[in-house]
Amino acid sequence: MSITILAIESSCDDTSAAVCRDGVILSNPIANQSVHEKYGGVVPELASRAHMQNIVPVVDVALSSANCQLSSVDAIAFTQSPGLIGSLLVGAQFAKSLSLALNKPLIAVHHMQAHVLANLIADEKPAFPFLCLTVSGGHTQIVLCESPTQMKVIGETLDDAAGEAFDKAAKLLGLPYPGGPLIDKYAKAGDADRFKFAEPKIAGLDFSFSGFKTSFLYFLKNAGKSLVYKEEFTAPPEEQQQFIKDNLNDICASLQKSIVTILLSKLKRASVETGIKNICLAGGVSANSSLRNTFLQKGEKYGWKTFIPAFEYCTDNAAMIAITGYYKFLNNQFADLSVVPTARAEW
Repeated sequence: MSITILAIESSCDDTSAAVCRDGVILSNPIANQSVHEKYGGVVPELASRAHMQNIVPVVDVALSSANCQLSSVDAIAFTQSPGLIGSLLVGAQFAKSLSLALNKPLIAVHHMQAHVLANLIADEKPAFPFLCLTVSGGHTQIVLCESPTQMKVIGETLDDAAGEAFDKAAKLLGLPYPGGPLIDKYAKAGDADRFKFAEPKIAGLDFSFSGFKTSFLYFLKNAGKSLVYKEEFTAPPEEQQQFIKDNLNDICASLQKSIVTILLSKLKRASVETGIKNICLAGGVSANSSLRNTFLQKGEKYGWKTFIPAFEYCTDNAAMIAITGYYKFLNNQFADLSVVPTARAEW
């Protein structure tokens, strides 16, 4: 029996819908929201309003692009958590309404689980068990995957996420939102060994980036002379700005190398401790060129079999919700109409 999933993703500021048939993605349109750029970050109220405007046309495009009728859909999947609650509510209520009107099963999907399973979209899929380093603006995790519906977080950030470290560093550098991709852009022309940043000393497989962000702030305040804050050594604002202007490429390259090193050193440790060599990358930050390239290089060095989703499946998208919904459908993991979205939720 053929299985067709209509999926909806609305966890943050991108409205997306996708159609998946028997594990193959047929469409995945995404409506972006440029309104947040002038505010330097996502404004939750504006995001939820834009979702209400975008969701009907996006779903319509997803269906028409897949040459699919609503009547042929077997289930409706949607992002339940985590995310901005107003944004999640729009997608959840729309999905529940479709489920009720069409008398189709409803599938609630955890956003981070979907990022991991984006690795199952490609023709060449990782064999189970595999490890996945999932890196986004709000999460940094190492996940042990036993099957599409059996996952365990074995390492995660204790405070800030790596994506947030990129974005906050970009803001300190005076780069416009979203700053993470701009750091990647400027880093390509920089010397990644020019500046050194301290690596957080966190036991086990967990991460921490709050102290790293603070040391980067002091580095800029001291115009590159020190990572340690001493008020009497703080450079005048004009000297700080000139230092950034004169060294932007090298600063971005060095910052990026430090974050990538922190991430992959923990991933290597996880591989050694578990003995697993099927290793995946996922999440919005996995679109970063340095992380992708270094990950592949480490894979060759350590004998890993590596997997990275295509760029369009790294950032928030409904295709990853659809593929997760497909495997949950096969496992009879359905939700009822009492299900509610939550801003934060355990796996």
